[in-house]
Amino acid sequence: MTLRSSCSRSLTRAIITFVVARTLPGLPFLLLLLLGSAVPLGAAPAAPGFTVRLLGSQRAFDSRELIGKKVLVVRFQASWCKPCAKESAALTRLAERYRARGVEVLALHVQDTATDVQRFVREHKVAYPVALDPRLTVANRFGFKGTPYTVVVDLRGEVVAQIHGESVVRRLPRLLDGLVANPPQDGIARAKPALERR
Repeated sequence: MTLRSSCSRSLTRAIITFVVARTLPGLPFLLLLLLGSAVPLGAAPAAPGFTVRLLGSQRAFDSRELIGKKVLVVRFQASWCKPCAKESAALTRLAERYRARGVEVLALHVQDTATDVQRFVREHKVAYPVALDPRLTVANRFGFKGTPYTVVVDLRGEVVAQIHGESVVRRLPRLLDGLVANPPQDGIARAKPALERR
C-alpha cells in the first residue's frame, strides 16, 4: 500500500463519517453503543509490559515474554517496609510452591537503593527474582499506592488482581490455584477469577 492510497482511504473514511454524522445525528452514538457492548463486561485490563534488570545480575526480566507461558505475581515492596519484611519468608515459600506450576514471582523494590535491597535479600533469604524500581516507573503504571502492593497477571497478560496491604500471601494461593488449574489451551478462554481489588 502506498502513502497516497493510505491517505486517500483515510480521507474517504473521514468524509463518509462526516456525511453520516450530519445526516443521521444519532447514528454515531448508536454505533458506539453497539460496538462498546461487544466487549465482554468482565474483561480484565491488559497489564503494562515492562523490562527491568534483575538485582545482582546483568539479566533482564521482560514481562512480555511470560504471556502465554506463566502467571506473573509482581510484588511492589521496599527494604524499609515492615509488613514486606514480615511477609518475605511466606512469599518465598509461595514462590517455591508455585514455580513448578507456571507461576513467576518478581519483587520490585520501590524507592530503595541497591545496597539496602541486597541487605534485605540476604537477611530474609529471598529466593525469588528481585529488581529495583527506585523512581516508581513500573509501579505507577500498575496503580501503585504504597507498599506492600501485589499485582497478579494471568497467562493472557491481563491484570486479574491488585492487592494493597498485608496478608496477600494468605489470599494468593486460592487465586493462583484457579489460574493454574485450568490454563487456556488452543486459544480457548476459560473462566477466570474476577478482578480482585483491595
